[in-house]
Amino acid sequence: MAKSIHRSSKKSPAKAHTYPYFNRELSWLAFNRRVLQQAFHQKTPLLERLKFLAIVSSNLDEFFEIRVAGLIQQVESNVTEKGIDGLNPKEQLRRIHSVVASLVEDQYRCWHDILIPSLKKERIHFKTASELTQKELAWLKRYFEKQVFPVLTPLAVDPSHPFPQIGNKTLNVLVELDYPDTPKTKSQIAILPVPRILPRLVRIQPESKGPRRYIFLSEVIKLCAEKLFPGCRVLSAKAFRITRNSDLYIDDEESENLLMKIEEELRNLRRGAAVRLEIEEGVDEKPFKILLDNVNLPKEYVFQISGPLNLLRLFSVYEAIDQPNLKEKPFIPAIPKKLKKKGSIFQTITQQDILLHHPYESFQPVIDFIEQAGIDPNVYAIKQTLYRTSGDSPIIRALIKASQKGKQVTALIELKARFDEANNIQWARQMEEAGVHVVYGVAGLKVHCKCCLIIRKSPTGDLQHLVHLGTGNYNPKTARLYTDFSFFTARKYITNEVALLFNSMTGYGRPHQFKHLLVAPYNLHTQIQKRIHKETRNAEAGKPAHIRAQINSLIDKETINNLYQASQAGVQIDLIVRGICGLVPGLDGISENIRVRSVVGRFLEHSRALYFHNADGEPDIFLGSSDWMPRNFLRRIEVLFPIEDPFLRKRLITDFFPHPWTDTENATELRSNGAYEAPTLPKNSSPFSTQTYLLSKITSSTN
Repeated sequence: MAKSIHRSSKKSPAKAHTYPYFNRELSWLAFNRRVLQQAFHQKTPLLERLKFLAIVSSNLDEFFEIRVAGLIQQVESNVTEKGIDGLNPKEQLRRIHSVVASLVEDQYRCWHDILIPSLKKERIHFKTASELTQKELAWLKRYFEKQVFPVLTPLAVDPSHPFPQIGNKTLNVLVELDYPDTPKTKSQIAILPVPRILPRLVRIQPESKGPRRYIFLSEVIKLCAEKLFPGCRVLSAKAFRITRNSDLYIDDEESENLLMKIEEELRNLRRGAAVRLEIEEGVDEKPFKILLDNVNLPKEYVFQISGPLNLLRLFSVYEAIDQPNLKEKPFIPAIPKKLKKKGSIFQTITQQDILLHHPYESFQPVIDFIEQAGIDPNVYAIKQTLYRTSGDSPIIRALIKASQKGKQVTALIELKARFDEANNIQWARQMEEAGVHVVYGVAGLKVHCKCCLIIRKSPTGDLQHLVHLGTGNYNPKTARLYTDFSFFTARKYITNEVALLFNSMTGYGRPHQFKHLLVAPYNLHTQIQKRIHKETRNAEAGKPAHIRAQINSLIDKETINNLYQASQAGVQIDLIVRGICGLVPGLDGISENIRVRSVVGRFLEHSRALYFHNADGEPDIFLGSSDWMPRNFLRRIEVLFPIEDPFLRKRLITDFFPHPWTDTENATELRSNGAYEAPTLPKNSSPFSTQTYLLSKITSSTN
């Protein structure tokens, strides 16, 4: 794994306080721009490009709900403290607005100039009200009268009608009216809230043959708005949408009943402070001013949109249209041959460690592991962490069934998993009713580790521990979309530590000393720094030194500083950081030995994997749930686990760590100026995609 490197230990090392850092929020927006680029790329199938455009909208929603909302609160509280990058909250907000405005402009340019014409060529038409034929117009008016009009409630805005409460991310239409019979009367303002039950995209005349034709619901409502205001004339009608602060304010150490407290906070979210207003461009000044005054939002948080609001709704088109030629080629996730054998999965795990790479390899063995535990008479207990799972979760069903069969089942459900709080409350109640021991996380920490422990009587009569550890959630749906690892083992020194971890999470015992697992917030951070320092010392001693890491985010200042120092000593550092990266690579005397790449492709890169060359012995290889962020190191329970089986280690070293560095299709490289640039394609070579390569190799070799 060691490569030729730039030796820079003779240079004067930069002082720690002079180290440069990228801003967290701007780095995240740069990631979202890389997602948007997938919608522009002609190599991406057309309907997949539509999906990437929708993902950008979803990502921006969450960004404003959480990150921008937090910065606004800091400004309102007169917080002037600067981040590691030197920007205070007010300056961050100023830069965010500029970057987001450009990003949104490009998003709608992609929609209008590229995707709509391309879809039209494929007989998929998106229409505005002005583009409708007479037949289409007549059909839509009937549709409005039957399906939309009955559920709309117009809300006047005047001294006797207070401004209505606008829900978070709901569709609304701002209407300005006058009375033709009394021209001296001032124009009036009304709001049309659109119930979530109504589909936001309407297929026009779906029974007819020919091209598919769609129109956004907001266009239909604006077109027919006068029917809701008899005797009035509609002067203008513009769709708008408010994004609100959606962070939960929970002090779980002070809350006697965490579940009830979170339910209460979820009810309050729709009334959170407004942090963004999206409104169709061209809105008249009077209704616009009334709207701004009532939502208490300055103009700098307003985005006038040149098109339909909330392009997230395009997901419904992707799902509704069955045209395989416009989508990625479907695939069947592979199942390793050793797991195809008849018999108990526990017997296989007892004989050897198993590593699955999702989505190339199936998530089904993880489900089988828990389902078989529920029906195996030799299984006494199941312990499981749950952070996010699917709507119709086979994992939940298996745990409930196991409890009903008399197994002792313990589920650690993280109620504070952002945007999944309501789902997790529902699962918790279902499992409690079935007799599962449900623990609502750990006070003061989020349980983000992915662990399942099964206690089973072996053929010899002894109790054995079998463990599943992962980098991703126990969610079969996202396991087809995210790249992650699943690891099964019966190695006692690992399973015993997993058992100790569960006991510390469910009981009052103090955390144990973990010798093999890296567990946050106990030893993970210090062990990562220890290994970086060791590579640094090896480089200084003239030994091969190499660090490779694939993570989602890198923003922890101490870790970045130690990587800078390692680079100055001559350590070759190769980082695959999908999203946020605060480290500045490629700076002379600081980080010239550090390369940073991001891979954004068909699948969301979600794996966390670490490699430390360790010249005095075998390389250290860890997989797990943690990114390199303060929250992961200090405010969450995370687990990284060692890979020690020679075959699995070779597989990771050969097929996982190197390939992103040869990717010329989905990879971009971070430059010291903050720009991400596509790697140069070598002469006489074809574009190479890591994901395509792994999909072809793994599925063909194991199916």
